[in-house]
Amino acid sequence: MAEHNDLGKWGEEKAAAYLRSQGFAIRDRDWRDGRRDLDIVAISQDERLLVIAEVKTRSSADLEEPEQAVDRKKIRNIGIAADTYIRQFAIDCEVRFDIISVVGTDDTHCRIEHIENAFNPLLA
Repeated sequence: MAEHNDLGKWGEEKAAAYLRSQGFAIRDRDWRDGRRDLDIVAISQDERLLVIAEVKTRSSADLEEPEQAVDRKKIRNIGIAADTYIRQFAIDCEVRFDIISVVGTDDTHCRIEHIENAFNPLLA
């Protein structure tokens, strides 16, 4: 597997662990709808909030912050996949779209930034 794929998987692991530490249960990871995917789908303890988290991982933020890679096309694709997910699993709660940015290369040198309500796919 390519090194950037390993870094991405590591970043998703860190993001999922972070969400669990914030009291969320992970419903799905890398959920696919054809070519579209949802990185992490999490639900609050009271099951009133579903979080669709797009995870962006970089070894450093020298060129750009990871969240800058979530462009209009990506937001539209996340929205379409989320709509399919919500319908398929008959989700009936508030839905929030977040970005979790992971910068670093190992567990001792990483920074996690959680941007809640990062985007609204209906506006993309």
